[in-house]
Amino acid sequence: MIKNFWYAIEHSANVTRDPIRLTVLGQELVLYRDTKGNPVVMSDLCVHRGGALSEGFTEGDCIRCPYHGWKYKPDGECVEIPANPPGRGIPKKARVDAYPAVDRYHFIWAFLGDLPESERVPIPELPYFDDPDLKHIHGDYEWDVHYARALENGIDFAHGAWVHGGSFGNRDAPEIEDYEIEYHGDFSASATISFKPKKATGLWSRLYGSKSEPDPVRVTNRWWMPNVSLLIVELPFGYQRLYNAHVPVDENRTISKWHLMRDFFKGNWADRDARRRVIKIFDEDRPMVMAQRPELLPYDLAAELHVKSDAIQVAYRKLRNKYLDMGWGIDMHRIRAEYANYQSVVIPSPARRDNPELANAWVMKEVPMKGSELPADHKLRKPGDPKKSEQRR
Repeated sequence: MIKNFWYAIEHSANVTRDPIRLTVLGQELVLYRDTKGNPVVMSDLCVHRGGALSEGFTEGDCIRCPYHGWKYKPDGECVEIPANPPGRGIPKKARVDAYPAVDRYHFIWAFLGDLPESERVPIPELPYFDDPDLKHIHGDYEWDVHYARALENGIDFAHGAWVHGGSFGNRDAPEIEDYEIEYHGDFSASATISFKPKKATGLWSRLYGSKSEPDPVRVTNRWWMPNVSLLIVELPFGYQRLYNAHVPVDENRTISKWHLMRDFFKGNWADRDARRRVIKIFDEDRPMVMAQRPELLPYDLAAELHVKSDAIQVAYRKLRNKYLDMGWGIDMHRIRAEYANYQSVVIPSPARRDNPELANAWVMKEVPMKGSELPADHKLRKPGDPKKSEQRR
């Protein structure tokens, strides 16, 4: 798992004035809206006695811990300690990490890292969300898999014929044509193919008519760092776009927050069937991804055999490795071994870097980082350093 990115962590519609608790990147976060409707994302960890702020309540723009009543502003600074006598100051260390948050594309996005604004990877630009002509539904799918495995499954062209042979996949035509990777800036890539679907059944069969063989279907897979994927299916009667924000709960759990947009069957009467089809696809994927070994996505590209049809996944792995090599990977193994049960650690917020006066004003330690998912003795290659193959020249 990687820090210093904007993560889509919750559906906008689920966030109100009432605090809720989310676990993202192994961290407990509290999420609510201030009096102007802006999202607030903070560490769900009162620095006094480790109380969960999410069990508390909002007062104006602030949130109050339910254990001893400490009151925190949206920037994480404590502004009231009820047990203090009048006139007693509030310690500088009475603050929690607060993370930049934005409401966009029907998601709440949080920047989980400590980079200054000028150095941050931007929030992805996601097309179609603002199109009023599209019918829009959304939901969650929870599964016990690593988020990168879930994302790769979502952009994998070749598995459709086999894993989804009982729905849309066609095992009689499993070939994947050669395709080109199209890069969109520095943080996204896509690819498009044509495939031969099996004959439609159920509601969709009415739109295919009496054709014995359906027309080829154009399919586009796209991803954005670190955890968003898009599937576009160009059916003969319209387009369907499925977004997934694969939220990393921890190394072994993911919540795929999905949004489906379609320009056909736009009445509410068709939503139940559309939702059923999305969940059916996830249910077909679940046993395949859960059975993959290793559970974590290999850092070494040579650890698994790739063929040309895997180009879109390989492009994602290469870019992901770039940020692991920059030292942005969270060392979950060390957290479990050295901190579990007796010391809480948090993802550092930008305030730890923005204000030098607060350098020592933090109670909670920062999460330990690693350069990759290789063993601890792996030598970290810093950005700009030559690769091993270049070093041998």
